[in-house]
Amino acid sequence: MSKMTIKEAQEIVDKWINTTGVRYFSELTNLAQLVEEVGEVARVISRTYGDQSFKKSEEGKKLADELADVFFTLICLANQTGVDLTEALQRNIEKKTKRDKDRHQNNPKLK
Repeated sequence: MSKMTIKEAQEIVDKWINTTGVRYFSELTNLAQLVEEVGEVARVISRTYGDQSFKKSEEGKKLADELADVFFTLICLANQTGVDLTEALQRNIEKKTKRDKDRHQNNPKLK
């Protein structure tokens, strides 16, 4: 499988939704789906890196799959609300770079 850009990912998800998925769920439904998927990421991390163990029914859950579910649902929300994630991420990184250029370097907790 070849690498894809965020823009390509948005286009692929849109095509999938409009063919295989029939149509986008409502924005509120997709928000609920996103929260559910983030919870599944938390469950895998808490059981992989935390103190809890996997239940029999949870065995085989992979962090990569759960993160991909979060990303897919996030892309759905971006697509249906007209957000270009490439542009949004670039602006966000610029904002964080300007705002935090010295903050983390001067944080004694990170030394």
